[in-house]
Amino acid sequence: MTTVSRTFIVEAAPGVVVPYLADFGHAEEWDPGTERCTRDDSGPVKVGSSWHNTSKIAGISTELTYTLEQLAGDRVVLVGRNDTATSTETIDVKPSGAGSEITYTNELQFNGLAKVAAPLGKVVFEKLGNDTEKQLTDVLNGLARR
Repeated sequence: MTTVSRTFIVEAAPGVVVPYLADFGHAEEWDPGTERCTRDDSGPVKVGSSWHNTSKIAGISTELTYTLEQLAGDRVVLVGRNDTATSTETIDVKPSGAGSEITYTNELQFNGLAKVAAPLGKVVFEKLGNDTEKQLTDVLNGLARR
């Protein structure tokens, strides 16, 4: 398993951050690997809501179905699955002054033959973690200024 985690501060309050991140359709705005992310169901975003995500990482395109598996106060857990991988994105949000402290953790489990890519995946995903932190910080700070 490959795990990447970042903790950082943003200007937006938890009451803005949590619902924004729970709607994984916003990944197009904050996730540098996401090319397209569309909701599979309708209605209010809730545990069980799902999205079809198309990403391109290190030149490789992949598609996963993400499901919101936990939305409890200060925690959002989204799990993306396909035949070759399971990506669990856990986002913990707590107040920090007028803004929020966010801990974003992505655990990537390769399945089957894709397991041979795990060592290379760590290097790629560390860089992606840095890029995600920067882009997510910019987007969430922008929400605070609206």
